[in-house]
Amino acid sequence: MFLAINPIAFSIGPLSVRWYGIILGTAALVGLLLAIREGKRFRISPDFFMDLVLIGVPSAIVGARIYYVAFKWEDYQDNLWKVFAVWEGGIAIYGALIGAIIAAVIYVRRKGYSFWRIADICAPGLIIGQAIGRWGNFINQEAHGGPVAESFLRNNLHLPDWIVNQMLIEGQYYHPTFLYESLWNVVGLLLLFVLRRRSFLRAGELFFSYFIWYSIGRFFVEGLRTDSLDFTGPGWLAALMNGMWAPMRALGFEPGFMTYGGNVRISQLLAVLIVLAAIALIIVRRRTGAASERYSDPIVRIGQAAEGTVDAADAGNRPESGKEADVKAKE
Repeated sequence: MFLAINPIAFSIGPLSVRWYGIILGTAALVGLLLAIREGKRFRISPDFFMDLVLIGVPSAIVGARIYYVAFKWEDYQDNLWKVFAVWEGGIAIYGALIGAIIAAVIYVRRKGYSFWRIADICAPGLIIGQAIGRWGNFINQEAHGGPVAESFLRNNLHLPDWIVNQMLIEGQYYHPTFLYESLWNVVGLLLLFVLRRRSFLRAGELFFSYFIWYSIGRFFVEGLRTDSLDFTGPGWLAALMNGMWAPMRALGFEPGFMTYGGNVRISQLLAVLIVLAAIALIIVRRRTGAASERYSDPIVRIGQAAEGTVDAADAGNRPESGKEADVKAKE
């Protein structure tokens, strides 16, 4: 296999440090810094988010592996030790999100905060973490799309040599789906930055907006990939998925082949369900009053709100105004 970029960044004796790990670590760090910065507006300690990352990252890895193994159980049922061999590949981003969210719900509630308020703060960090993390797939030449001509990469997409060369895998060029998803997520980050300063935004809705944006992009990018988990579903469901993906064909893209012989990609179906569920939750929470808080409202720990008191650590627990933020930045 030709590798334009060595996946090993450096070695210390027998220990090799891979770019994949460095990139994922960078993704987690950037996401953490964004959460800490926004959390300061609401007088939330940076330690809170550091602990959240320390709990969330391992939970995400476990969730990602369980998700993948659950859908490919036939590959592991006769050799259970392979379940733990994550270095051989086989993790799923939706599983990672499920694992991280479960851990976050438990941790945040134990700390006495509303999960929706904290999830809103973390949403930009999640999407930029995914944007950066996809470059780890680029280094490893994995999670790519179907075959394409070299001219498509150079003349249609106008990609630089170092990306085109890395997309040459065993003599064939492939769609850089990592790049498509990464750029989509960067645009999503900018969108979240704009939304969170809008007065109409209610608690939880920035988090839902993240899921809506990410899932829409993932639906279309997933159709290009050749490593999707899939299953054989009813004909009408396969036709529905193909019909929804039709705009990509109009743009000149062809779907990647189904690796496991099914007719429905699990991630595409899940993406559609997530978008529908997120929209439904936004509507229901608004109509029932569950989303009475706005994003810009002070974040008060559960219990303190009922008692009408705050401790010294939470005194002045309200968002900083733009003027206050500017003064601090100058200091």
